[in-house]
Amino acid sequence: MNGLSTVLIVVGLFFVGGIISFVKQKMPTSLVVLLAVGAALCIGTGLLYLEV
Repeated sequence: MNGLSTVLIVVGLFFVGGIISFVKQKMPTSLVVLLAVGAALCIGTGLLYLEV
């Protein structure tokens, strides 16, 4: 596990926490979806870097 994959996974999990917070605050759905896409990309990229 290298540093880049760890950072990407941690940032993705931070975004997931933001998604939960935004849903509780009843923020606009488009903002929540945008954050969800960013979280999925960060976590997915981090997991792919684990394989390298």
